[in-house]
Amino acid sequence: MSQPTAAVSPSRFLQLLADEQRWQLLRELARSDRKVGELTELVGRPQNLVSYHLAGLRNAGLVSSRRSSADGRDTYYRLDARRCGDLLSEVGSALQPALRLDVALPDASQLSARRKPTVLFLCTGNSTRSQMAEALLEHHSAGAIRARSAGSHPKPLHPNAVRVMAERGLDISEQKSKHLDRFKQSHFDRVITLCDRVREICPEFPTAANAHWSMPDPAEEGANDDGSYPAFVRTAEELESRIPFLIGELVLARKGENQ
Repeated sequence: MSQPTAAVSPSRFLQLLADEQRWQLLRELARSDRKVGELTELVGRPQNLVSYHLAGLRNAGLVSSRRSSADGRDTYYRLDARRCGDLLSEVGSALQPALRLDVALPDASQLSARRKPTVLFLCTGNSTRSQMAEALLEHHSAGAIRARSAGSHPKPLHPNAVRVMAERGLDISEQKSKHLDRFKQSHFDRVITLCDRVREICPEFPTAANAHWSMPDPAEEGANDDGSYPAFVRTAEELESRIPFLIGELVLARKGENQ
């Protein structure tokens, strides 16, 4: 559900962050996309109050919402980490120009080659979203992070997934779809579900930190491959907006382990 983003002054942004309940909501959404009911449990506040604060954060463009593809009665909320970073930078420069924060995410070149962090992406068919995420993470980390993907009901790679990745210089045409059971005994640092349906049935990966990125299946849009292609482009763009922050998290987590 998209809506116009309101202009937010530096002082208004600080007011939004200063409220303890809104801060808790942002912290939870920084970890994973969440439904309202989940946020209610996590922050220990009534649902009407959580919904009220989410509306304010959404009006400011700090979070966005999307109807669940698993249960249309549910809505997932997502943090817009890039916008939060931009507003933090504006706060500094509004106070004093020299205080402008140029937020630089840690990059994967800071990772040791001894043991690469590993990430597993899951969706239903392992034909589009998870395959694209796997390719993009390995590309943007220059191979310093090992990515894998699988699905609950694997099906052949979608030609639009191959096409949209080829336009980014990535050839995934030889990748094969895999069932998630194949990785049940494997170690991962992160397991990220990209499909609302798969999230409901995802097995436990005890060694991994789990997160959810609620992303609709682009293949379900349009009457044919040409009609659905714009949705594949949007999917790739959303993945590219999220992956740099995932890389930053993995770099900082590994640094914490080594200290």
